[in-house]
Amino acid sequence: MRHLTLLAGLAVACRLVSAQALPYPPQMEGARVEVYKTAGDDPLNLYIFEPPGHSSSDRRPAIVFFFGGGWRAGSPQQFEQQCRHLAARGMVAITADYRVSSRNDTKVVDSVTDAKSAIRWVRQNAPRLGIDASRIAAGGGSAGGHLAAAAALISGLDEPGEDPAFSSRPDALVLFNPALVLAPAEGTGWKRDPAEMRERAGVDPADISPYHHVSAGAPPTIIFHGKADTTVPYRTVEAFTKKMKEAGNRCELTGYEGRTHGFFNYGRNGSKWYAETLRAADQFLISLGYLRGRVTQSE
Repeated sequence: MRHLTLLAGLAVACRLVSAQALPYPPQMEGARVEVYKTAGDDPLNLYIFEPPGHSSSDRRPAIVFFFGGGWRAGSPQQFEQQCRHLAARGMVAITADYRVSSRNDTKVVDSVTDAKSAIRWVRQNAPRLGIDASRIAAGGGSAGGHLAAAAALISGLDEPGEDPAFSSRPDALVLFNPALVLAPAEGTGWKRDPAEMRERAGVDPADISPYHHVSAGAPPTIIFHGKADTTVPYRTVEAFTKKMKEAGNRCELTGYEGRTHGFFNYGRNGSKWYAETLRAADQFLISLGYLRGRVTQSE
């Protein structure tokens, strides 16, 4: 069967997210809500899960997750359970809202700008939040994985008026079936409709394609991807991983045989793959010194 183009496939992913009946605005008991940015009349929230006994005097590592949904829709609640687990393990775990086309009539480039704003806000407010500003990871699934990687690899596209003294670049990446190739590149298997790409992106797609901006010094990265994914073909993340390694960066790719797009989500397939990918993400964060002790699985 012919591969779907990435953006058309991510529209399918959007419908899958909707099918999960994740609420918007999200409802997450115990999460502290802060507005990191107001875009027009739209406040954009961060939903913050803190470790037990957390204090502003602490200097904990943090992670900011971005939801999937084809840059069209979706809910920060997608990463609620990952946040609860990592907060229980000692991190400040955050799931972020950002603008999407169905709610805000925006382009993909606007979502990238929001992701950068979210990370910058966390770093700027790190002393108040009890966060170590030098250990802020970003994560996400599908379109959200793209946003995390774009914030890490692409210069510019910042919100005017924000303080550039506070970097919008995350210090590590935890990515789930991420969209990493958004423009033609030899060896990636990329297929696209140029007119559709440019219209949805709002800029030249290469300007917001993480693959096209890989260089030495990129944050350490782990990727979880289904080998049967036809929405974001596995070949694209293989190409990204190869380019990252050739540049001297740490980039680990774990492929899952027979798994399709969104396989990692909590509640899907009895949460088997949610648990397996989260356990591996936990181990990766231990290797960076963000977590300590043996890998655990919180319930």
